[in-house]
Amino acid sequence: MAFVTRFAPSPTGPLHLGHAYSALLAHDMARAEGGAFFLRFEDTDLERCKPEYEDAIADDLRWLGMCWDGPILRQSPNIAAYNARLDLLAARGLIYPCCCTRADIRAALAAPQEGVAHAVYPGTCRGRSMDSRRAEDALRLDLNAALAQLSLTALIFTETGPAHRGVHLVDPMAAQATIGDIVLSRKGEDIVAYFLASAFDDADQGITHVIRGEDLFDFVPIQVILQRLFDLPTPIYHHHRLIRDAHGKRLAKRDDARALSKFRAEGASPADIRRMVGL
Repeated sequence: MAFVTRFAPSPTGPLHLGHAYSALLAHDMARAEGGAFFLRFEDTDLERCKPEYEDAIADDLRWLGMCWDGPILRQSPNIAAYNARLDLLAARGLIYPCCCTRADIRAALAAPQEGVAHAVYPGTCRGRSMDSRRAEDALRLDLNAALAQLSLTALIFTETGPAHRGVHLVDPMAAQATIGDIVLSRKGEDIVAYFLASAFDDADQGITHVIRGEDLFDFVPIQVILQRLFDLPTPIYHHHRLIRDAHGKRLAKRDDARALSKFRAEGASPADIRRMVGL
């Protein structure tokens, strides 16, 4: 099987050492297998994503010695296409509009009749029809209805990362308890969720292997569910270790002290960056 992977950052800030590790690992694995490596900007959050961050990310990757196959894919021009696929879910009765705010959800989860509070959406708007949708509503997946349309044999995925290596089955009961009715689109048609857009882009680009941080492992079940709802292939997943700071905290884009641009300005070489991240 061909090896095709991608590095898919959201251009909302500068790359840090954690991004460098993920990109280098994906690039190295693809080249070792004689495969393809794509660069994708997941920029559907039009308020936070900036062209200057795209330019800086591409420049950092080139400086690290990476090249990508074909043009860079940007998700923002494809928002209409993603929303057209939401219409297919609506026709199957699998999505519904939701007007709940974060405060509404916290209040519902804290109510005595809800039992133990957790982050899963409590289903307040689940009975609403698409005809009742308003411009400010989000769209949520009706997870129970979606799982009812899928067989257990369809919910299998393979993981090759060090912490979760093996063949996994998405457990419907666990998915309902830990995932719930996730948001697929916010603010009408302004922001399409990562889960939905990446599922289609991975299929369209022929991605066979998804290489990313272990903090995203828990999101695989919802991506597998969406892939199966649209009869899309499920890639092999590889969730790698995270690069952490001196206190063991996962790096984030706000950690400018770990930004690649800072190391570059201080005279670090690409080889220095590889050593810093354990490559």
